[in-house]
Amino acid sequence: MAGRCCCRWRCSTWWSREESCWLSNRKGVTVISLLKTVWLVFLHLFHKRETIQYPDEKVPLPPRYRGRIILSRDPDGEERCVACYLCAVACPVDCIALQATQDEHGRRYPEFFRINFSRCIFCGFCEEACPTYAIQLTPSLEMSEYNRQNMVYEKEDLLISGTGKYPGYNFYRVAGLQIKGKAKGEAEHEEAPVDVKSLLP
Repeated sequence: MAGRCCCRWRCSTWWSREESCWLSNRKGVTVISLLKTVWLVFLHLFHKRETIQYPDEKVPLPPRYRGRIILSRDPDGEERCVACYLCAVACPVDCIALQATQDEHGRRYPEFFRINFSRCIFCGFCEEACPTYAIQLTPSLEMSEYNRQNMVYEKEDLLISGTGKYPGYNFYRVAGLQIKGKAKGEAEHEEAPVDVKSLLP
């Protein structure tokens, strides 16, 4: 007849002798597991730390990191945005709002351009949809605010004085769009318009 012994934790549970031996073996396994854990912790004491002291030290972000959105300018200093609404249409959360207008030369530009960063998911669809490279995502990520209203950026907050990622690009020089001061046919890789009268017999 198998002997019986009481549980050491006094939980009123009785174990057979075979079960008591199994529990004793489990104690050995637990001790070995604890020793392995302590050994791994000891080894990691001499490894290089993965954490840094932010904001004194900052991790360099890749150029394609999708962070703060900006509006860039042409090399001549004019706004690149032609208010085509493609960015607003492509936005899946509808956080972009703008209104188009024209200057005295017939050049379109946004009268106002507004982005609600409290709704923006930084997907980059607006940058892909923009035909003029006006809207660009930068590796900047420090945009925290205490007031939710401050997360709504106007055109003055988004517009920079530089060209951004594409320094030599000018939409009106590449496109075949005719505006005052540039006749149609003067764009790069674009032939001059055909003179219809010259085709007459």
